[in-house]
Amino acid sequence: MSGLDWPGLMRAGLGGLRLRPAEFWDLTPLELQLLLAPVAQAPSLNRSGLQALMRRFPDQTPPSAAAG
Repeated sequence: MSGLDWPGLMRAGLGGLRLRPAEFWDLTPLELQLLLAPVAQAPSLNRSGLQALMRRFPDQTPPSAAAG
């Protein structure tokens, strides 16, 4: 796993968003991501969406494990 692209994030925060350095460094990475995210974004998966996926694609026990 590579680290965060700090130079890119700093350019986006200080240049693009015009944050002051103290404002930039006070943000958490999640807060910065929210500020940089596109406005029209698909909603993230919530509990009801996960449950619908689980009903549609249930976990299955491999046949060799069921014979056990």
